[in-house]
Amino acid sequence: MHDLLPEALDELGLILYPIASEAGREAAARELARRMMAGELKPWELTFRINQRYGHELPLTARLAELDDEYAFLEYGGDEEVAQIDAEVTAEAHRLAEAHPRVPAEPTGDPT
Repeated sequence: MHDLLPEALDELGLILYPIASEAGREAAARELARRMMAGELKPWELTFRINQRYGHELPLTARLAELDDEYAFLEYGGDEEVAQIDAEVTAEAHRLAEAHPRVPAEPTGDPT
């Protein structure tokens, strides 16, 4: 089964990343950002998951890890501070989601 997976994903126009590769971690982070943009995650949930999975070590998501730290310092902060961090997280999620768009499936038929 494992031998068939790369070819099957290629036919669908999808990429198979090596386990624990930086490219794979970046793709997972981009997908989390897309989920936040779709309303499936709240901004603090995105930063929490990124910080838990990658900490400050993945350059692509380092700013989100920093923003998660800022949420932690706002335990007793006001709504205005939370809204400001939410806005920064949203901007960062946009950057991630659009930095490397999904690879569309290639047409399989003859275009003529």
